[in-house]
Amino acid sequence: MQHFAIRPEEPQDWWEVEALYDLCFAPGREALSSYRLRDDVPPVAGLSLVARDGQGILAGAIRFWPVHVGDHDALLLGPVAVHPTHQGEGLGGYLIHSGVETGREKGWDRVMLVGDAPYYARFGFTPLTGVEMPPPTNPERVLGMALNPGKWDNITGAVTRWTR
Repeated sequence: MQHFAIRPEEPQDWWEVEALYDLCFAPGREALSSYRLRDDVPPVAGLSLVARDGQGILAGAIRFWPVHVGDHDALLLGPVAVHPTHQGEGLGGYLIHSGVETGREKGWDRVMLVGDAPYYARFGFTPLTGVEMPPPTNPERVLGMALNPGKWDNITGAVTRWTR
């Protein structure tokens, strides 16, 4: 992987990150149910990261949002995106590992996402049974990873917006 400057996302990065997400994802991405969980909720401070190449151009970004799963707190990972000119260099995986590890260090116990199981399995994500994302979400795409042993054990229920 070439050298990237990785740092927490700052307010002045917001629109550039949004433009990267628009480039990398299909039109209408904000209509997905996961976006209803993010509306008017700020990402978790210090966990959302940006990666810039040697010229300072945004190469990748990842965000984490707080959610509730039943009576428990969790991180909702996403979106994560890498500019097409840098895809295949390992940057997305690095951002996922870095963000998840920082979440663990900051005291979070569990992280979840809606995504492709074969891709995210390499990072330790497994299907979450009994965890219900708002419709219309394919339950087979609801994945999670315990940041500390056993922290997804017996956790079920609806995923709801953060209210603290």
